[in-house]
Amino acid sequence: MHLLNLGILAHVDAGKTSLTERLLHHAGVIDELGSVDAGSTRTDTLALERQRGITIKAAVVSFPVDGITVNLIDTPGHPDFIAEVERVLGVLDGAVLVVSAVEGVQAQTRVLMRTLRRLGIPTLVFVNKTDRRGARPEGVLRELSERLAVPVVAMGSVTAPGTPAAAFTPEDPAPDVLADHDDTLLAAYVDGTLTPARVRAALRAQAHRGVVHPVYAGSAATGAGVPELVAGIKELLPPAAGDPDGPLSGTVFKVERGPAGEKIAYARLFSGTLRVRDRIGADDARSKVTAVSVFADGADTRAEAVPAGRIARLWGLTDARVGDSLGTPRPGHGRFFAPPTLETVVVPGPGTDRRALHLALTRLAEQDPLIGLRHDEVRAETSVSLYGEVQKEVLQATLADEHGLAVTFRETTPLCLERPAGTGAAAEFIKKGDHPFLATVGLRVEPAPPGTGVTFGLEVELGAMPYAFFKAVEDTVRETLAQGLHGWRVTDCAVTMTHSGYWPRQSHAHQGFDKSMSSTGYDFRGLTPLVLVDALRQAGTRVHEPMHRFRLEAPADTLGALLPVLAALDAVPGTTRTEGARCVLEGVVPAARVHALEQRIPGLTRGEGEWESAFDHYAPVAGGAVPERPRTDRNPLDRKEYLLNVTGRVGG
Repeated sequence: MHLLNLGILAHVDAGKTSLTERLLHHAGVIDELGSVDAGSTRTDTLALERQRGITIKAAVVSFPVDGITVNLIDTPGHPDFIAEVERVLGVLDGAVLVVSAVEGVQAQTRVLMRTLRRLGIPTLVFVNKTDRRGARPEGVLRELSERLAVPVVAMGSVTAPGTPAAAFTPEDPAPDVLADHDDTLLAAYVDGTLTPARVRAALRAQAHRGVVHPVYAGSAATGAGVPELVAGIKELLPPAAGDPDGPLSGTVFKVERGPAGEKIAYARLFSGTLRVRDRIGADDARSKVTAVSVFADGADTRAEAVPAGRIARLWGLTDARVGDSLGTPRPGHGRFFAPPTLETVVVPGPGTDRRALHLALTRLAEQDPLIGLRHDEVRAETSVSLYGEVQKEVLQATLADEHGLAVTFRETTPLCLERPAGTGAAAEFIKKGDHPFLATVGLRVEPAPPGTGVTFGLEVELGAMPYAFFKAVEDTVRETLAQGLHGWRVTDCAVTMTHSGYWPRQSHAHQGFDKSMSSTGYDFRGLTPLVLVDALRQAGTRVHEPMHRFRLEAPADTLGALLPVLAALDAVPGTTRTEGARCVLEGVVPAARVHALEQRIPGLTRGEGEWESAFDHYAPVAGGAVPERPRTDRNPLDRKEYLLNVTGRVGG
């Protein structure tokens, strides 16, 4: 069976969900076109998606094309839901990037194309909305080449653009762009022996490899250009590969709950075959697949097995989370986009049950791992990490509509981190000092290169004490570094264990084991935070805030109004250039200021400004008070409070 797992991606409002409807209608899967505005599309199934007219969750639907089953995945276009797109990219064989013929290349268009190119995903481009007033398909084709800086090949031209009669006329692809990537083709082009058949073969080969991007144009609303696009999907995108008899390898890219609250995992299989009643997972946490459904002809149908190449819904995997591997992990699978850089506290409304809220948030985090929940038991508060304000509004509406829970949020704040400023060391010994733990722990903390995270090493003999005690120290170090001297996660930090000691298992005469005379894992887990924060105090930490790299394109005559506002909001332009009647500014801005800038730019640029920003790096907080984050642990920074919380007393 020939399969193709196809993603539809676009900047918000470019028309990708409407294109999905048109593709299903063209294939005969649906008899009547749904409408985004009317909330009747096949892929926007959430009530909130229908109300807001935007895609929030990736959805899978299939259609046949001349013997090929295409599993089409509709993805969100709004940048606040980029994590949902990220999960889909890892399971695609090819993609269609939708661009509006009116708005042209937009901020998210650039982000998506860069990522598709980096991952080598073969991609077609569909210039949509050619029937709309202001459509400029020829200009958009130039933007694709110039602003995206990628090789594109026009597959035809548009007649009567900007009118309801707009139509797409297929044409033989020009060989010039293809010849740039094929020396033999270039030679044939120069000596005049190039044939249309050879050009077409080169186009197919280069498109399959993701080297060039064929461009179609038309209208999802009228159907213009869609038959040609479907033919291109069949010819120019590679089918799914994978050996159904090979070792099992797959990826969970979506998790949802069924009508009865049961967990349903969406997975793509790259190798092997998964069958009903197979067991998945580690030996100590294996789950049995109780049911399977696969996608075909616009619906999902029950099956007994899923072979390599297919996407399926799986029941019974009770511990499944987005990003989990089924069987052998796929090489190179990982993060494509930056993590969220904002955080807010969820505030229960009057009468909202806190336990029910906790359960609802936990289930939402299960479906979206980047909703980084942080529970503060002391203040009975829960924080969530976010990409932006729209995501916050959607989370609020989801809790209300799907769980009946009214919530509000505190002001969104940047999600900072801490890095060691220098080197520090500390040690505490059994029965010395005021700690009650039967353990000796010494630790040294020092800075590590950016991006290395937390590393743990030993300067003591591994055989000096039971391995379980070393493991208890390492695990506790990593847990404790989740909250540094200012409450933020500590990263890019090397921790070395310099001292160790324990009391062996002992007992009184003719009696059993006596833990008051013998060291246990509890002793090492209890002492490690005290030693670690003392070492951190010596080293000192610097709080770093997330910084976005921005690109702002606006009318050149608005530059005088823009620069003072950018400066007031701590944005630092790195380059400023003029391109005709427009200016382009690029630079960096604190993540905390991005939303305010996005709100100001339309008014400052007569609605003509194009803003694009994405997380770039963390930088030390400059000037003013250092941002603090309330602690949620037993606070080893306060020794007496910590010992009281852990042991019930303040001394040894």
